[in-house]
Amino acid sequence: MKKFDKLTAIAAPLPLINVDTDMIIPKQYLKTIKRSGLGVALFDEMRYDDDGNENPDFVLNREPWRAAEILVTGANFGCGSSREHAPWALDDFGIRCVIAPSFADIFWNNCFKNGILPVTLPQEQVDALMADAEQGGNARLTVDLENQVVTGADGTSYPFEIDPFKKHCLLEGLDDIGLTLERAGAIDTYEARVAIERPWV
Repeated sequence: MKKFDKLTAIAAPLPLINVDTDMIIPKQYLKTIKRSGLGVALFDEMRYDDDGNENPDFVLNREPWRAAEILVTGANFGCGSSREHAPWALDDFGIRCVIAPSFADIFWNNCFKNGILPVTLPQEQVDALMADAEQGGNARLTVDLENQVVTGADGTSYPFEIDPFKKHCLLEGLDDIGLTLERAGAIDTYEARVAIERPWV
């Protein structure tokens, strides 16, 4: 999993509440178990018309937001079904951080397992960052995980809270497998001891 430390990037404004996981990645794309290749289908029903042509009004189809790595959006982002394909699609598109007033719990946890930082801020602060995002490439945001602060285009800082363990995992790039491998030495020692004490196992 990619490490997350400090990110300065273009932010895309998506001023919608209750964006569910089916909006993020529709059900027809859930057949794959690969984490790659889903970015093209991110927000499929908003990005494309019935013939598969890009909707020129959708923010991620417009410059400079095609290159956005931060998404600023509304409350209850990621609600709906628990599909992990949603953070997979965001990550594959290039979104490393989502800023919103609130998130659905399962989506929130899935983000951390896939190297995406979900930042929760009060509505008025999200509104200010949304205004920055609407300015495009001239108003980049900086997200500093180590110091737990988002800095707006005008230099205003917005501190955020994060669980220390989840912060550690993102800073070190540790998913569930990575966390297990951190204990590889202890696991090997245990297995060697068990092989001697209980060779029939």
